[in-house]
Amino acid sequence: MASDKNGKKKMDEEKPDLSDIYEYRKKLKKLLKPDRYEHSLSVSFTCICLAMKYGVDLYKAEVAGLLHDCAKQFSNQELIKLCDKEGVELTEDMLKAPQVIHSVYGAEYARKAFGIKDMEILSAIFYHTLGCPEMSVLEEIVFVADYIEARRYKAERLPEIRRMAFEDLDRAVYEINHDTISYLEESGGFVCKDSYDTYHYYKELMKKRGLPIK
Repeated sequence: MASDKNGKKKMDEEKPDLSDIYEYRKKLKKLLKPDRYEHSLSVSFTCICLAMKYGVDLYKAEVAGLLHDCAKQFSNQELIKLCDKEGVELTEDMLKAPQVIHSVYGAEYARKAFGIKDMEILSAIFYHTLGCPEMSVLEEIVFVADYIEARRYKAERLPEIRRMAFEDLDRAVYEINHDTISYLEESGGFVCKDSYDTYHYYKELMKKRGLPIK
């Protein structure tokens, strides 16, 4: 116990053990290109901030954010082969949009290469690209943080969605889905059914809450 200047006793804050976080960072830095590693750090810090706001375990949020792109070191073709070899199921839609496969295999890679066993963390990594209906708060946090982190700059409504993320997380998920799908449809990109499923779930949620939808 420590005492303040008025002589009142107060509990010392317990210092967290960050040794495994440092090891994850060290390993990840060797695996990823510099800009991808910086993105991963930025996502992890954004996840921490959102976790503080929404009462989610800070450690889980940091680890999920840090490792969300851990499989980005592999090419799309390598990812497809790894999934086939290790029994990670891919849908036809994922094969048509192989850029999303890093999240699906990423959960398995985080387990194998980094020793992550926590299913909440692994699930947040798995769903960070396509999302899913009725995501957990941790899953929503990683999904949103990947979009709004400080290194991002291309999306037109980033300032608005960044503010929204700290006011209404469900709403931020809906808006990110809407903008991402709109961009892909307008640019001729392929949209996975899983993305549409996520979008429609959160659209209905906005309707039930009486919020405006697009």
